[in-house]
Amino acid sequence: MHATQSLANRIEAVRERIARAEIRYGRAPGSVQLVAVSKTVPVETIASACRECGQTRFGENYLQEALPKITAALLQECAIEWHFIGPLQSNKTQGVAARFSWVHSVDRLSIAQRLSAQRPAHLPPLDVCLQVNISREPGKSGVALTHLPELATAVAGLPHLRLRGLMTIPAPCHELEQQRLPFHALRAAFDDLRARGLMLDTLSMGMSEDFEAAIAEGATLVRVGSAIFGRRA
Repeated sequence: MHATQSLANRIEAVRERIARAEIRYGRAPGSVQLVAVSKTVPVETIASACRECGQTRFGENYLQEALPKITAALLQECAIEWHFIGPLQSNKTQGVAARFSWVHSVDRLSIAQRLSAQRPAHLPPLDVCLQVNISREPGKSGVALTHLPELATAVAGLPHLRLRGLMTIPAPCHELEQQRLPFHALRAAFDDLRARGLMLDTLSMGMSEDFEAAIAEGATLVRVGSAIFGRRA
């Protein structure tokens, strides 16, 4: 009971931070949704978060770790919406296309084409976000802003995907106003794509240390792990 209560308190604290940020930055109440990042988190803890706290959106980084959780008997009645948020290799697309509702980390057309081709026909289109390397960090996943319009247009035309928006993981920063800058740039790119006629509605940005700054700049999904489940390797 103590562990469940502690988990419940942490989830509630994050939800309160989200609600306060919505008010502070003029966002509509409930306009920002929480994706609990459950990397390395055991099935029992996910089940508690769902059953005791009503948390139904969970993000996973690695397919091989996620699949046993998604198929676990303990979670079958939880109505979980699974989000794939990690780097996606071509040899992992089939499992992701079959088992997840969302993919946040599409950064090249070849991956999107594989996801579209491998999405099972009986499932609705796979919701996807394009990952943008907003801080232009060498070696980091994500499409460059200069190539984003071309990629977005191509992905939007794929038959079994639904392009919902953009995702980013900016370089770490501890000052709120500095944290806002890359999120502002992603919001500007999002608005540009919408002006080009793409029907986007999602900005996946902000994690435990910076999601208030992301909410200030328009985040609709925040991906929070350590503030809920503690620090992990």
